[in-house]
Order: sequence, then structure tokens, then C-alpha cells
Amino acid sequence: MSCYKAAGVLKSLRHSSPLGVSAGGATFKYLVYLTTILMGLEGRVNACVDVVLSGVKLLQALGLNPGHGKDHSVLHSRNDLEETFIHFMGKGAAAERFFSDKETFHDIARIASEFPGAQHYVGGNAALIGQKLAANSDLKVLLCGPVGPKLHELLDDNVFVPPESLQEVDEFHLILEYQAGEEWGQLKAPHANRFIFSHDLSNGAMNMLEVFVSSLEEFQPDLVVLSGLHMMEGQSKELQRKRLLEVVTSISDIPTGIPVHLELASMTNRELMSSIVHQQVFPAVTSLGLNEQELLFLSQSASGPHSSLSSWNGVPDVGMVSDILFWILKEHGRSKSRASDLTRIHFHTLAYHILATVDGHWANQLAAVAAGARMAGTQACATETINASRVSLRAPREFMTSHSEAGSRIVVNPNKPVVEWHREGISFHFTPVLVCKDPIRTVGLGDAISAEGLFYSEVHPHY
Repeated sequence: MSCYKAAGVLKSLRHSSPLGVSAGGATFKYLVYLTTILMGLEGRVNACVDVVLSGVKLLQALGLNPGHGKDHSVLHSRNDLEETFIHFMGKGAAAERFFSDKETFHDIARIASEFPGAQHYVGGNAALIGQKLAANSDLKVLLCGPVGPKLHELLDDNVFVPPESLQEVDEFHLILEYQAGEEWGQLKAPHANRFIFSHDLSNGAMNMLEVFVSSLEEFQPDLVVLSGLHMMEGQSKELQRKRLLEVVTSISDIPTGIPVHLELASMTNRELMSSIVHQQVFPAVTSLGLNEQELLFLSQSASGPHSSLSSWNGVPDVGMVSDILFWILKEHGRSKSRASDLTRIHFHTLAYHILATVDGHWANQLAAVAAGARMAGTQACATETINASRVSLRAPREFMTSHSEAGSRIVVNPNKPVVEWHREGISFHFTPVLVCKDPIRTVGLGDAISAEGLFYSEVHPHY
């Protein structure tokens, strides 16, 4: 497929109305809320400051040497950090982990923050999505969550923070980046990506939940974005169950007709993921955003299709991804016999995106999935438009739409790169991604993709 043809299609993508019903130039309001403020004991959660720097250089500065990779679900030491970073760098895969030792983490964070070339950005899924949405001048975003002074300084002017959400201290998350082909000892990264870790227990102050609930009536948002459930992995099982119930209760306070998008993130606790799927969280939200690791982990945790697969081998198989997306919407999405609100899933991986929607609830899916793919290429390369000389196509040129049943074979047409197919009342929109060959920054890319896809999506007025 010609990069130039695909780039032309994405560059000429027409602007469409933001999510919601067009109202003659009215300003649309998006409420971005951090569910993780319900969980913890100390710290600030999910809305944070990202310290972005070279992973290899930081580990070298910490006196660590490349050894054998090993995945640790929780990091307890510098050696755990080194082994887990090597494990994921060798795969070229993104991951996020909790660092249990507070003092060691703060020591590493100090070194990272002062490291030459380290950059500070808005961090946390909710804040990143809010920041991306606020870049559109006709959108206003209310960010209900713990916001420290540095984060407040970095936020867009269109992001409003209630006074009750302002905190005295910022929470820092460390983002260790690596480039495609970067080497460390015998290790060589197949793709550019990043590894995230933090010591983030969150604060359990219920006033943040009250801020969220009280903001609904006054702000009257057109969209609510939730994120941060993965941060609950640092909590006890009892507290996880309690907080999930409180999350569902808070969602129930959102007026009917306002779409609720949940952005997932990297997790290792299967029981927690299963609880998120089964304890009414999925049926309570309207839309999901997730990547290939989160999708497979979700299926493994809830006994879904292809759950015996330990990990993806290279580019995730489109038919397998499609089967899992279909299963989520069929088992946990809206139907005539189920009161679920879930009708939309935006799946993104390096090489391609799929937008799966229950028929009758969403429109403009072609533009939405294409806009997300365009955002992936432009943000990674830090360019305004797609530069065909700086991107490559890694998506399959042809694929099966399913492996659980007799799916059809699709051959991608470079002149019409968005492919559509249907399965039992669910529509799928697939598009390849123009992958940046030499990415400037990978952190927050999934959040930017989800935000752009939401911006171009149109929910039916009767929803």
C-alpha cells in the first residue's frame, strides 16, 4: 500500500462535529474525571506530572547493568525495575507498573527529574485526554481530580480545575522511553515505546467524589471521561471492591443521555480486571478505549476468546482482536435483553485501529477511526500533518475478520483505507496507522488517539 495514498486520505479528512448534537456553534463541554481519587491513602492520582526521559540513560545513571529480562507485576527494588524494563523493551511493548518502596521511588524520581534532557508534561490518562480535547478552542474541559502546582501550570487554558481539586504537591510518574533499534548490552528494541512506573497510592478523600457529583449539574457536560482504575492495583482486595462500587454509584449520578468514556491502562491483577468487567463498571459506561495488551489481558481475566494466548506475536491478529471486541459488546454491551450502556470500543495498536460500535447508537465512525490514526502519526512525529517520508505502513494488507467463526477475507484498498464490516448488529471500522519511523514522543499517544476519536464521534440524540 502506498504511504502517499494513505497519507493523502488522512490529510484530507474533513472536520466533523464534536461528540454530541451540533448546536449552531455552541461550545461543547467535556467533564474529565479521575475515578482513582476514590481509592487510596496518600498521593495524587492519574492527573500527574510525567517526567519523560531515556530509560537506558536513567538506568545507567542508577548504576544498573543490562541483565536478563523478567516481568514483575509490582516493582520492589531497582533490580526489579531493571529486569522489568528489559523485559518490555525487548518486546517493544508499553507497560506500567507500581513501585512499592516509597523512599526508593522518590530517590529515583529526584534523579530522573533533575536528569539532563528530562522533560515535564501533563500526565495521567484523564488529564492527557482533557488536555487534548481542550486544544480545540470550542471545547471546555473541567478536570475533577488532584492537581498540583506544576500540573496546573502545564494545563491548557481551556481546562478548568475546581478550587477543591487543587493540591499543594504534584504526583510524578516516570516515563522511560526508548527508540526503535536502541541497544543496551545484548538488548535491541524492535519498536519505539515507553515504560511507566510510579509510587501512587492516591488519596482517599471523599470530597473529590463530591466535587465530581456536584459539578455535573452546574457544568452540564456533553461527555464524561473516566480513567485510572488500573491504579487500584496498589490497594487491598477489600478496598478495591469498595471503591469499584463507589465508582458505579458515581456513574449512576450522571444524567441519562451523557456518554461516559472509560480509558483503560496497563494492568497485572486479573481479579481486579475481572471485577471491573463483571461488577457493573462495563455496563455503566458508554465507551471504552484500550490497546492490544489491555484487550488480551481483559480476555484472559474474564475467560474471553483467545484467552489461552499468552501474548501477541508481532502485530496483533486482526481476526482475533475482532473476536474479542465482538465478545465484549455481545456479553457486556447493550442489547434488547441487557440494560448495559456500553455501545462503543476504540481499539488502538501501533499498526492499526478498530472502532467497534453497536448499531443504532453512533455515527461518523469512519472519520473517527481515521482521525485517531492520523493523530497517532502526527503526534508521534511532532508534525502538523502526515509527512509521508517519515512514516511507514506496518498493518496487514489483507486479513480475516474473525477466527471464531467463518469470517470474510479483507484486502485493504489504499485509496479507501478505512474498511467496514458487520457481525450480528455490531459494526467494525478498521484503518491502518501511518507509523512514525523516528518518533519524538510516545507517552500519552493512546490517550490522544482516544480523545481524537471521541471528538469526531457522533452519538445519536436519542441515546
